[in-house]
Amino acid sequence: MAGAVKGYIKLQINWGQANPAPPVGPALGQYWVPIQEFTTKFNEQTKDKMGVKLPVVITVYEDRTFDFIVKQPPMSTLIKNKLNLKKGSGVPQKDKVGNLTFDQVKEIAEEKMPDLNAKDLAGAMLTVRGTARATGVTTDIDGKTLEELRAEIA
Repeated sequence: MAGAVKGYIKLQINWGQANPAPPVGPALGQYWVPIQEFTTKFNEQTKDKMGVKLPVVITVYEDRTFDFIVKQPPMSTLIKNKLNLKKGSGVPQKDKVGNLTFDQVKEIAEEKMPDLNAKDLAGAMLTVRGTARATGVTTDIDGKTLEELRAEIA
């Protein structure tokens, strides 16, 4: 380990496209982290999915070294990508912009599962349903309970 933790930086950066411009440069600069070293490591690790915006948590240590964890894309991004939408609904309660099938909801839940605090896949699917509802997207699991989803998955 590199010593005591000095702080954490949370950013959203496009995969493979980190550069010293804001928000990366100023956020790292306040901790005196070598910006070029971070951007090189980040871009190398994330070059396989260029352009997808990802949350990153950077741990900065007292000796100006760092570690970073790249998380899964935000769930709303996964939903919009699955349905090829540019944006969600402006009025999600009234205007619906798409529908996710059971299998699509399951795929999104499986992909996002490492970042969720859901107990199982059925719980993760309910989380997807909630985000979809807030985005203006209907799902084939609307109205189903946790137990019904668990039975359907099994």
